[in-house]
Amino acid sequence: MAVDLSITYLVLQASFVVQLVMLVLLAGSIASWALIFRKYRQFKQAENGAEEFEDLFWSGGNLSEIYSQPENPENDRGGMERVFRAGFREFSRMRKQNADAEPTIEAAQRAMRVAMNREADELESYVPFLATVGSTSPYIGLFGTVWGIMNSFRALGAMQQATLATVAPGIAEALIATALGLFAAIPAVIAYNRYASQSERMTNRYEMFIEEFTAILQRNLQGRGASAS
Repeated sequence: MAVDLSITYLVLQASFVVQLVMLVLLAGSIASWALIFRKYRQFKQAENGAEEFEDLFWSGGNLSEIYSQPENPENDRGGMERVFRAGFREFSRMRKQNADAEPTIEAAQRAMRVAMNREADELESYVPFLATVGSTSPYIGLFGTVWGIMNSFRALGAMQQATLATVAPGIAEALIATALGLFAAIPAVIAYNRYASQSERMTNRYEMFIEEFTAILQRNLQGRGASAS
């Protein structure tokens, strides 16, 4: 007697627990793929924005003119511009108060680091979810496999004469749970490693910009002091 071993049939005929496991894994896979595409666009925009702003910043233009440019949501230069604006805003405020050079630079650095941490948090948001899906999905799938095989052997024990045709559907449906677990886990792990690396690289890029911008602000104050004397 032929046995229907199509995936649709096996899923529909699986036990409730195995179906629940499959549903959880499918939901985790869909959520992780949606997050993968979302974070891809976010990191792409952050990298493109940083490159565009660095080209503008190092083009030799006046810092006040760069700061005075209106922020355009349609042409967002990303986190690096926001770090620059936070630092220059605080730097200008302290200069208007005629503060000393050291407190002025420290205040600008603090403002830039607060902005940088905010941008880093935004880049890293929801990335740990990919690690969760990647680490737990194989075990959830394995649970479904063990449960399905256990049910198969229980049914097998109740039969006087067992054949491969009677055991195969139960084992096949159990292995589908393992396959779904791997299907959800592998892309999530790859994406997590990639985005964690990209987040660290962007944060280091912001750090270097803060150091370079701080040096420029220090030279600006030194030039101002020399001209005043």
